[in-house]
Amino acid sequence: MRFAHISFLFIALCAAVYAQPPRPIDVISSAAVEDVYLARDDGEGKAGDITLIFATTDIPIHCIVVLAKADPAAVLMNFVAVKVGGVKPDSRIVSSSFATQQGQNRVFFTGRPHGKWTVGSYRIDVFVNDKLEKSLDFEVKSGALPAASNFAPPSRAPRKPIKRN
Repeated sequence: MRFAHISFLFIALCAAVYAQPPRPIDVISSAAVEDVYLARDDGEGKAGDITLIFATTDIPIHCIVVLAKADPAAVLMNFVAVKVGGVKPDSRIVSSSFATQQGQNRVFFTGRPHGKWTVGSYRIDVFVNDKLEKSLDFEVKSGALPAASNFAPPSRAPRKPIKRN
């Protein structure tokens, strides 16, 4: 009988300990990417107007990745077709990778189709050291588009000029 009481007490104490919420621990942000943005070509092969809406003739589309740290890293960028006619949803259509060196915190990617872009919804997925860090949705529309500044998200601060290393 005494063994049963001790066993019951032990089980009750264990249940009480496991029922407690975990103690909070200091969480350090592991986000490796500070920012990702897309831009039209400026006509000279460099990133121009920043936007999330492109024309079918905007070739290439520039993707700029700003890393949180300037440590060496393997950065992978995938252009993904989310909802594009004739393309299976979530198909990777363009992929590019780059290994940064110490002191580099910006990576410049470009994406270009085999012809023109197909109208639809797309996504950029950015991986750092094999971990998905950021995704960014964008659209490709047909016809002429107004200036990109009309589509800039209102909540974002103005961007600083891009300096290439």
